[in-house]
Amino acid sequence: MSLPLSTLLSESLVAFTIEFDNEFEKQMPHWTTNYSATPGSRRGLWLVSMVMWLNCMRFVGENGVRVSELEDFARTKTNLEGMKRWGYIVVGPDPADTRPKPPRPDWLIHATPKGRYAQEVWRPLLDVIEKRWQARFGKDEIGQLRESLSALKGRLDPDLPDCLPILHYGLFSRAADRKSQSRGQEPGGSVLALPSLLSRVLLAFAIEFEDESRLSLAICANVIRVLDETGVRLRDLPHLTGVSKEAIAMALGILRKNGFAALDGRPKMVDLTPLGREAQKAYVWQLGVLEERWRKRFGSHAILALRNSLERLVPFSGWEPYPDGWRASAPKPATLPHYPMVLHRGGFPDGS
Repeated sequence: MSLPLSTLLSESLVAFTIEFDNEFEKQMPHWTTNYSATPGSRRGLWLVSMVMWLNCMRFVGENGVRVSELEDFARTKTNLEGMKRWGYIVVGPDPADTRPKPPRPDWLIHATPKGRYAQEVWRPLLDVIEKRWQARFGKDEIGQLRESLSALKGRLDPDLPDCLPILHYGLFSRAADRKSQSRGQEPGGSVLALPSLLSRVLLAFAIEFEDESRLSLAICANVIRVLDETGVRLRDLPHLTGVSKEAIAMALGILRKNGFAALDGRPKMVDLTPLGREAQKAYVWQLGVLEERWRKRFGSHAILALRNSLERLVPFSGWEPYPDGWRASAPKPATLPHYPMVLHRGGFPDGS
């Protein structure tokens, strides 16, 4: 049985992100809450994922960037308070601004010394990992994937961000509310990176799905998908979904509050309510409807070419962690997320 288009896009993006993050972790002195830490780095940077480079740090130049400009450049919000707390940036009034109390949107964001070092580590990694994929899967294969994604991207909203947004209330994906002055290119004018192409197409699909759904694609694809009326052990959900227990907790809070799932028993079991079973059927049906709609809108050949390119990347290899990386200490899931759970916790694609 073939995977939904959104799952193929998601797994490709997650695999690239994990490989990117593994390389950053290897090169950057850091610490994490539960797993690895570079010796002597507890006062250093807390480890974050690729999204925080794409929605924040790549726009923080030598002279800083205004708070009001960052979201315009990124075309999505970042976790500004988190990036301050984790040691990457400082935010404060412009010294050249003579007003007694300049409004916060006019404040400047500057990288800390460790944040500048992180920028130097991050800057080449998109190209490094894509070249790795060319060597692993074939240069022509990755070129065809790029071509297929670019053909769709050119017909989508040009103001979609170059990364998935941090999920909003209800774990919904949303595009920026305002139009950007910076479209479709990396800083410096180069073409979009491969994960940015994947993100734009996937986000367009997710927004269209969520316009017609009571539940987000993130919740449906990762949690609703694996549940049934007989119950699944709560502790098994991270393994079955590829999503962290923290992200599972957020999703279940929404599902239980709105009557889609119940949690009871010892061991704790999660099962779908009648309303949840209806949502599960609606999720599967809607994915089929949307993909058929895209075939009509963009052309069957374009969607088939994209599917073929994505399917050739499965099964993934190369994103396994380094032996001393934090993912090597974490339980290994049975699958990659069927939709990235990008949370405020650092932007990791599995909500870690």
